[in-house]
Amino acid sequence: MMPYKLAIFDFDGTLSDSLPWFRSVVNSIADKHRFKRIDDDAAEMLRGKTSRDIIKHLEIPKWRLPWISRDMRRLKSENLGDIPLFPGSIGMLERLHAAKILLAIVTSDSESNVRRSLGDAERLFAAFGCGASLFGKSALFTRVMRKLNVKPEDTLCIGDEIRDAEAAAKAGAHFGAVAWGHATREALGATSPALMFETPADIAIKLLHT
Repeated sequence: MMPYKLAIFDFDGTLSDSLPWFRSVVNSIADKHRFKRIDDDAAEMLRGKTSRDIIKHLEIPKWRLPWISRDMRRLKSENLGDIPLFPGSIGMLERLHAAKILLAIVTSDSESNVRRSLGDAERLFAAFGCGASLFGKSALFTRVMRKLNVKPEDTLCIGDEIRDAEAAAKAGAHFGAVAWGHATREALGATSPALMFETPADIAIKLLHT
């Protein structure tokens, strides 16, 4: 018997290699919305911080967050052709789907962006929970689990940020950390994830025990 019936994936930094693109546009967004610009040293330092610490460091008023997210989604929609999925992601998803593990996505990005990025692989997913606010993922995790009739203890939420771990815990689900995204491996390890994945292919290896 497989330990998880449902795998809920984050998108940016987990399936989508969007961090280089994000770093290329974030300072233009910073100038528009009047928060601190991010140089290379700050970018690396912030990878070890929580979302709340990042917001505080960048001096972003909370009321601006929805507008910043809106602009980021719009810019991303215009540049999807320059943002690939991580190598091995599609093959990993196909293996999990073939093994009858339900797949879902919960993300702050728009559903249209996610579906366009996935292409034909969108068919592998049983549910999408998109447009989450910065701290609103736990509610979408719960909504997806209820929609697919899967208990939290049978669900693994896979992501690359500390807030993904916090949201999974709040929803009562397990957390699987990926070592190739936004947060550092050390920062994610401090959240005591159920599993730590070193590559996209590693997700299928560990979940299917092969």
